[in-house]
Amino acid sequence: MPTKDAILTQLSKVIYPNFNKSIIEFDFLTSLEISTQQTKVTLTIPSSSDIIAKQLSAQIESSLSVLDIAPLSIDIIQPKPPKETSSQGKNLLPDIQHFLMVSSGKGGVGKSTTAVNLAIALAQQGKRVGLLDVDIYGPNIPRMMGIEDKQPIFLGQRVKPIIAYGVQVMSIGLLVERGASLIWKGAMVTQAIEQMLEDILWNKLDILIFDMPPGTGDAQLSIAQSLPMSAGVAVTTPQKVALDDTIRSMDMFKQLHIPIAGVIENMSGFICPESGKEYAIFGKSTTAPLIENYQTQLLGEVPIEPAIREGGDSGLPITILAPNCETSLRYQNIATKIWSKLEEISAEGGVDNEKIQPTIF
Repeated sequence: MPTKDAILTQLSKVIYPNFNKSIIEFDFLTSLEISTQQTKVTLTIPSSSDIIAKQLSAQIESSLSVLDIAPLSIDIIQPKPPKETSSQGKNLLPDIQHFLMVSSGKGGVGKSTTAVNLAIALAQQGKRVGLLDVDIYGPNIPRMMGIEDKQPIFLGQRVKPIIAYGVQVMSIGLLVERGASLIWKGAMVTQAIEQMLEDILWNKLDILIFDMPPGTGDAQLSIAQSLPMSAGVAVTTPQKVALDDTIRSMDMFKQLHIPIAGVIENMSGFICPESGKEYAIFGKSTTAPLIENYQTQLLGEVPIEPAIREGGDSGLPITILAPNCETSLRYQNIATKIWSKLEEISAEGGVDNEKIQPTIF
């Protein structure tokens, strides 16, 4: 009978579909039971697709066929697929499973940094992730993801996203001259966003994350009317002046019928690089009344670390630059909570945007 290590070696050759990492590297192997009667392999994967499950089963059978094992049993645990609805809403991207809006009531709270690191953390957890920068007036995602010098490829009138750190990325900043100011009225912003949604050639995605402009304006309404937004995340800092604006973001989610996944308290403490000690220089845990009022959750408190600024400026986000540091671990935990909330929302029937469609007279 082959040893457990021999079987694990063969399973490490099973590559998760559409990725370059194995099921072992993604830590999808839940259990491996070996006996003279049966060899049982149990996986837990993030995709609800039957096609993915069948591809993995075939790969596992092929990989283990070179070993003299007992009869093979494969159990693949998957999330429940979204329930079918009879919504009269609008969805320009029906092949994408989840849409996540990362928003803030004001600028300067670290919204884009949060969106970038959440996208990478979810990709590191095996999700197929897209990141769309729709912060029209301040598109910082290209620099943060290290792709500001790359040119997107056009196929006719459509454009392919750029792959960075396992994430499919597109930004208005990649489509206009660097440093150019976009002096657009609301109608132009709405038209630009709708065109981006229709013209980007995303590969199959489990989740598309939107880095929104600060505030509660035309961009938020346009996207919410174009896509059934699975959930919204509000990014804030501990100061009361930031929390005042965060209330507006939460109210926007409520008015647009977007489920609230939770609140991320950014700049929540400073971690000294010399001692590792954390100091609450801007206050800490001030979001409790807001969370209680909107019946949501605190997804996490993200501290200030010099590496966050260094990574953002150099195009190496902290989840790539220092994946095992305290901040990166907190981003991973936040990403896990968000995905659990998205699965919960899907299991309850999902969302639609029928109620916020423009009224036609």
